[in-house]
Amino acid sequence: MNCDHPTVLTLALPTPLFRHFEYLAPADYTPAQNDALIPGIRVEVPFGRQTLVGILISKSHTASYPIEKLKPAYQALDAKPVIHGDILALCQFAAEYYQHPLGEVMMAALPQKLRASDGALPQTAYWQLTTEGKGLNSENFKRSPKQQTAWEVLLHSAPLAETALTAKQVDKSALKQLQKKNLAETFLADAQALPASQQVLNETPRTLNNEQQHALDTIRFHKFGCYLLEGITGSGKTEVYLQAIARVLQAGQQALVLVPEIGLTPQTVARFEERFAVPITQLHSNVAKGARLENWHSAFSGQARIVIGTRLAVFAPLPELGIIIVDEEHDLSFKQQEGLRYSARDLAIVRAKKNNIPLLLGSATPSLESLHNALQQRYHHLRLTQRAANAATPALQLLDMRKQPQHAGIAQASMDAISATLERGEQALVFINRRGFAPSLICQSCGWSAACKYCDARMTLHNSPRKLHCHHCGAMAYPPSQCPSCMNPALSALGQGTERAEETLQAAFNQHTVIRVDQDSMQRKNAMAELTQQLLEGQPCLLVGTQMLAKGHHFPNVTLVVIVDTDQGLLSGDFRGIERMGQQVIQVAGRAGRAEKPGTVIIQSYRPDHPLLTQLITEGYHNFAKSILGERASCRMPPYNHMALLRAESKRADNAKALLTKAAQIARQLQPPSPECSYLGPIPAFMERRNDRFRYQLQLQFSHRQTRTQLLQQLVEALNKEALSKRVRWSIDVDPQDMG
Repeated sequence: MNCDHPTVLTLALPTPLFRHFEYLAPADYTPAQNDALIPGIRVEVPFGRQTLVGILISKSHTASYPIEKLKPAYQALDAKPVIHGDILALCQFAAEYYQHPLGEVMMAALPQKLRASDGALPQTAYWQLTTEGKGLNSENFKRSPKQQTAWEVLLHSAPLAETALTAKQVDKSALKQLQKKNLAETFLADAQALPASQQVLNETPRTLNNEQQHALDTIRFHKFGCYLLEGITGSGKTEVYLQAIARVLQAGQQALVLVPEIGLTPQTVARFEERFAVPITQLHSNVAKGARLENWHSAFSGQARIVIGTRLAVFAPLPELGIIIVDEEHDLSFKQQEGLRYSARDLAIVRAKKNNIPLLLGSATPSLESLHNALQQRYHHLRLTQRAANAATPALQLLDMRKQPQHAGIAQASMDAISATLERGEQALVFINRRGFAPSLICQSCGWSAACKYCDARMTLHNSPRKLHCHHCGAMAYPPSQCPSCMNPALSALGQGTERAEETLQAAFNQHTVIRVDQDSMQRKNAMAELTQQLLEGQPCLLVGTQMLAKGHHFPNVTLVVIVDTDQGLLSGDFRGIERMGQQVIQVAGRAGRAEKPGTVIIQSYRPDHPLLTQLITEGYHNFAKSILGERASCRMPPYNHMALLRAESKRADNAKALLTKAAQIARQLQPPSPECSYLGPIPAFMERRNDRFRYQLQLQFSHRQTRTQLLQQLVEALNKEALSKRVRWSIDVDPQDMG
């Protein structure tokens, strides 16, 4: 190393500090090795008593600090960048917009194995024919059609990666047989993008109706555009996605598809594999760490032509990205609720714009933010108002619970409808968005209730196994045999949960199968995929479950849906409560009558005359959402302003309040309150104590995004200098979706 002109590396490290860090190049590196250090590679460095892996941002021959105070890095871990191009730009945008340290953002964008010093980019297994294999002809495989298929694919396309062979429906066991016969061989090599395949499709696309065709024709594939595909449930949004992706693949590009839930991913992947003859990979938290690294590398190298994943997949490296699709764009799952609190939907918009490609946002119940942008013509608004394949829209019936005898919260009229549905050999779905047997265990003698020791919440009673469980902090306890306060042995389970509904329905319809679908019953791997297969067999049965059943599933023999507790959203303290209630009702209702059999939806409510609930049922979600937008406009709430929440929590309530009081003082000095800028708080969170910590929040609202970004940057810098900020856990939530 030339001591006169040392090489200075500027790194982003995974620390909570809002700054970059400077190091010298490794002491034993030659000038040629220093030249090979390029932005985007991982570098191992000393950090206090730790060893950290950071991302090289830049290098130069000057430093912000005296050269003699800089430590040398240990080593570079990569020969080529693992974060570069649009992903580097996306990370930098996310760090600035969501007020989060860049190093932590970059590490969040990488698979977990690449965040450690011993993690390395994998090599890919490729297959090709041996010289002997190339000398054969199809006559040699008459008795083994699977081996013949594998041989023909390798003869015309080899060498091919295993992902590409899987996409071409080549059987792995057939490859192994060819290898045993010395007709095929495998070797490891650095992955490289595959040449564009002439064969993109496995099956002929379906014929689009006029609305679907108009939506597809509107998309401009070689320029940025944000398209809101608002289609009623069952209207064929997926077919529009598939045909839009086909055009991108035929142009030699890649596609990124984001879905809200892991449970939807296998169903989506299966549908895409039926249609496309290209490598498809998955990125979500249920993929094992090793497989996730391989899948990430498949996207990174360009092998995978379609990537399907949950919110973390928005950071998937795709060098030839041609389109991004966000399915069920309204779903709260797209917003990360801890750490880097990003919205995958919003980052997808930023990424599409930076790549100058189209973005398709699909939903039957668009978020008010997306609908507002479409109505303001910032987005192209594409509407599908007819169900595909001539399926009828389900009939919605509002049931007044004030006049109904009940069975564990299920009205007698609903029970009668379920009975008639099962007798016709069809399937029914009962939706109740509460896990467990009952939300409360109480003593009717003295009023005691089983409360969580660590939260301002009651513990939920579960029956299988029998326990009390706090769904907020995870605390568990055995149910007492008598009241701890008055020793009354008769304790009562109050309210309804999925377990109680299952018990009630199984007792009433003991000739039929009752299947509970919630977080407790679906923990086993592939449980949701097995359930879907069971339902597709068409035998009459009864589903009872939570919102896991509401999202995108296609159950053709479900003809009745009963929504047990519609009123929760009407009573919510969150200003988004009514919007979420409407989305949930329409999404759950959309599970009914998706095939040739007509569907019916019974909506149980103690407030059947509520004007917004009535409008939702009589006029549909679109007009319902426009009414809520009118209310939001009148009180200047999102999307008509730009909000941020500063959250603070501590085991001492005074510390959390004091930090936010100081933050409010700083904010008012930086940006005095005005019609364009307002502050509310500190105020307690909806649940003030959770997991033995007291939680408070400061709400900030701005007319302009840029004003918000500038103030938050200054506020974070000032708070980091406060001694109290080291003793209080605090965070900033930009564009919060959960006000709790």
